[in-house]
Amino acid sequence: MERAYIGLGSNLAEPAEQLRQALARLQQLPRTCLAAVSSFYVSDSLLPGQPRYSNAVAALDTELQPLQLLDALQAIELDQGRERVERWGPRTLDLDILLFGQRLIDEPRLHVPHYQMHLRAFVLYPLAEIAADLELPDGRPLGELLAACPFEGLERLTP
Repeated sequence: MERAYIGLGSNLAEPAEQLRQALARLQQLPRTCLAAVSSFYVSDSLLPGQPRYSNAVAALDTELQPLQLLDALQAIELDQGRERVERWGPRTLDLDILLFGQRLIDEPRLHVPHYQMHLRAFVLYPLAEIAADLELPDGRPLGELLAACPFEGLERLTP
């Protein structure tokens, strides 16, 4: 089993409900256990004019290989109405593999650690909530990333 961290995001079709449905589906993945889930956060979109996002991070303990997990996550996205029309466009659901154990993955379909997670407060703060002592594959502690990424534009929702 390896621990994988999954970023969840939605800004269409009742975003918080989209996250709840996705978490229920993550619990059903084969050879995988949902180990932890952060609070939900609301954040501004990276692109102007889009609705605000609901975000969270989940920890999975899985026997799936990274591309198997990616395929399963993309199937969940599609089942929940995800349409890949515009890069960084509005979406019903976005599921990203942020980290997969201590692996460094550079495949055409998958880059782990997620290539911009260090710049995203809506990823780092929920991740820190469930893995405060986490060290990234390059040896940097999560706390170092948090110190360089202020809690701006985020609102933590009460559980």
